[in-house]
Parts: sequence; C-alpha cells; structure tokens
Amino acid sequence: MHMITRTLAFAFAIALFCVGVPLVSLGTAQPAAALGNGLALTPQMGFNDWNAYGCNVSESLIKSTAQAMHTNGMQAAGYSYVNIDDCWMTHNRDSGGRLVPDPAKFPDGIKGTADYVHSLGLKLGIYEDAGTATCAGYPGSLGHESTDAQSFASWGVDYLKYDNCNNNGVSAQSRYTAMRDALAATGRPILYSLCNWGQDNVWTWGANVGNSWRTTGDISATFSSMLSIFHSNVGLASYAGPGHWNDPDMLEVGNGSMTVTESRSEFSLWAEMAAPLIAGTNIPSAGAETLATLTNSRVIAVDQDPLGKQGTMVSSSGGRDVLAKPLANGDVSVALFNETGSTATISTTTAAIGKTGASAYTLTDLWSGASSTTSGTISASVPAHGTVMYRVAGGTSGGTGVTGAVHAVGAGKCLDVPNATTTAGTQVEIWSCNGGANQTWTHSASNQFTVYSGSAQMCLDAYNNQTTPGTKVEIWTCNGQSNQQWTLNTDGTVTGVQSGLCLDVAGGATADGALAELRTCNGASSQRWTLG
Repeated sequence: MHMITRTLAFAFAIALFCVGVPLVSLGTAQPAAALGNGLALTPQMGFNDWNAYGCNVSESLIKSTAQAMHTNGMQAAGYSYVNIDDCWMTHNRDSGGRLVPDPAKFPDGIKGTADYVHSLGLKLGIYEDAGTATCAGYPGSLGHESTDAQSFASWGVDYLKYDNCNNNGVSAQSRYTAMRDALAATGRPILYSLCNWGQDNVWTWGANVGNSWRTTGDISATFSSMLSIFHSNVGLASYAGPGHWNDPDMLEVGNGSMTVTESRSEFSLWAEMAAPLIAGTNIPSAGAETLATLTNSRVIAVDQDPLGKQGTMVSSSGGRDVLAKPLANGDVSVALFNETGSTATISTTTAAIGKTGASAYTLTDLWSGASSTTSGTISASVPAHGTVMYRVAGGTSGGTGVTGAVHAVGAGKCLDVPNATTTAGTQVEIWSCNGGANQTWTHSASNQFTVYSGSAQMCLDAYNNQTTPGTKVEIWTCNGQSNQQWTLNTDGTVTGVQSGLCLDVAGGATADGALAELRTCNGASSQRWTLG
C-alpha cells in the first residue's frame, strides 16, 4: 500500500497520482448529513484531461476540447463537463491566501476559461486536493477549504474533483466533509467528485458527502487494468443511486493499448454499472471509432436511466460474466462480458434477469441496433475481451429475488431497522447507508421485503393491516398476508399491495432516524426508492 505524504519527492507523487488500495475502516464516525445538492441525479458525463495529457493542461487545450465536444456530437450525446485536472495553478498562493491560476497556462484565468466553456452551453470542472499539496506538488486545500471554494464559485466552476495526496493522516471523512460544507456555503451548485482512491470504505459514507466517489486506484489504458477495476466496482451496487455514484475512474476509450473491442467493453460495463462517463482521451483528434463508442446513444441511455440502479452480476463462470440492470420503463439491460482471450458463448435467461410474464421478449442489441425475439434464452457469441449488450423488453420486472439496500432517493439514505433490533412492531426508518444486516433487504418472489435470515427473519409490514395515510411501516413476523406484500414500480415507488399507498419518509425528511410510513402516492422524491 502506498501512503502519500508531503515528504515524498515530486516525481514519486506524480507516479502515485490518485492511486491506492482499499483499506478497512476501523473508525465509527457519526455519519454526516446528506449532501442534497440536487446534482448528478444521473451519472455525470464529461471530459478530464489527465489520462491523455498529464500535467500539460492549458486554457487553449480546454477551449479546443470544449469546442470539439460542441461540434463532434459529444455534447449532444450528453457530455456536459469539461474538467481541468492537476497542474493548473502556480506553486504559491497570493498574499490573501488564494489559489492563483498559472498565467502562462491560463492567460484569461479560470474565470475566462469558464466563460468560454459556458458560452458553448457546457460546464467547467476543476481539480484540487484534500491535503497540503496536490499529487503534482501544487498547493492543496487542507485548511483552506472556505477560501478555495469561494474562489471556485467566483470563477464559475461547476465541478470539483478532490484528490487525496499529502493528507497528513487526517481522517478522510473529515477532510472531504469540510470541503463539502465549504462548497455548499458558496451557494453555487458544484458537483463534488471524491477521489480518495477507494480507501476507508468510502462507499459507506460517500453518499452523504459527495456526488460520486472513486472506488479504486487509478485506471490505465490496458485491458488488465480495466478488468481489475471492473471487478472491484461491480459488487458495490447497493451504495449507488441518484445523486451518489460509485466511480471506477475515467474512461480509457481511445487510449493506450485498448482495442476497439476492449474500449466498447469498458464503455458497456461502465454504463451497466451506472458509472460516471468521463472521457479521458484527446477529443479534438479522436477518430471515428472512438467517437462512435463514446456517443452510442443506446448505451448512454442505460447509464443515464433515471431509475438510477447500478447493474449487478447475475452469473460469472470461467471469465464469462452476465450483468443485469433494471431500467425505469420496465426494461432490463443485460451485458454479456467475455473476460477470456478467445471467443465464447455466454448465455442467461429472462427469468434470471428478473423478467417474467411474457411468451416472447424483444432483444435490442445496443451496439448494432438489431432487434430479435426470444421466449426466454439470451445468448450470444462474444469475442475475446468483448461485450454484447441487450435491452430486454416485454413481460414484467418485479425485482424479485434481489437482495441489497433499499435506498431512499430523496434523502440519499437507506431503509433501516433501528439499532438492528429484531423486535416485532419496530417502525423502520432511514439512516446513512452502512451495509449492515439491518439495512439488507430481499424482495422475494411472494413480494415480501425480508430482513435478517434464519429464525431472526422479519418482514416489512403495514401496521395492524391499516390502509390509511400515515400508517406506520414496521417489521413483523412473516405471515404471508397482503399487508406484507409490496410492489416495486418502474417509477421507483413501492406500493403496499393491500393499501395501494406508497412507502414514504414521513414529512419528506432527510435526517437519520426519519420514520417510514404509508402515504397517498404523490410523486415526491421521498416516495422514490431503489433496491440492490
């Protein structure tokens, strides 16, 4: 494991830029309040200069990239952020303690660059570090959070990537929370991207602090790097949702040794995992195949689906992976990924991906656009390192058999049994997501939500069979009655079968401990949930 400190040489810091290995957090810090900045309701899309240019960032590079995105179809496809990475500033703050854009690299300053980017209908992002110095040795924001956030806001910055070098061993959660609060105090909407390399189990607290969080060390432009990062990220689906996403790092599409097939796999898998799509290649010089991959509207629609569910692994055997991602209109996106070095047939079924109730299903190949039908089998011959991606329509998708956290979209928290009790009649609440057994629910084939297992298993229950708005939602011994049956709807609501009312957070509250109850369905964010 690499530990970054300010005593490291500059060259070593560059080599370890935004890398790390996951650590087990031993702390028990009290979860912070939910972020709630209204941004990244779908995963962010944009560009970052680091992968292709390293420290060679400049105003002219950012402007030419923005102009290219404006005209080559990327902006129209949904890419909106043009992000500056490390090395944009001078090595010293000014006399007032403020960061200074390098006048040689940015003659119009960050404000002038932002104005140009905004004139094209795009947004500008910037980089800083939650330590005393950035990974490349420029001034960090530790201890300067308010001053730097005010600078970013005054310049018109729309996005902050916040790194983790030279952190002096200060708690990551406290450092990242300090900048969260400083950004909020500016009053400017600034998307907040945490880059602490997947350390400190960031996925367990990231939703309360940022809009996305890196789950791994740095990616590089090789298939093996992409594959390793995919495996690290794919199991974290229960922590992602609207406004808070797992981030397996920037796209290497078009870079290094990545072939067209491998680039398509990365793009497919990132979309299936509801990951931010941040292009990291030379956009003005990008070839037709690279742009065709980056702007595939059918694949992007899977990533940007408003239900906001990260796809999960349905099966994995011998390097042949099947992932499924429920979509807001009831369709399911399926990715058949071949990790191996030779062509392989990969198969699954509509039942395995949660589709039932139809004699025929429509399969749309998201890369070719071709359509076909099946009575249940989903199968394809997949090239080495390739991915075939289908959108499956027809029948119903109930999410039965899915186990994971039940995320309250409006609050960015999880449905929780207080204090992990097993006492029947305990009203459930929302609480900061922590992956505990008291936040792990299974939606069964009989439409029950169960928590715990074995003799301790309990069911989500509408109190005393009541069907009036305000009825408390509790845990109770499973009995199969209709007040313990719940329907998962394509708009993200969960309705009680007996009452027809929606599972709701009382008063639309977002604080830890806010109670769950039944209310007349009204479309509010407090009535939207994601499972898995």
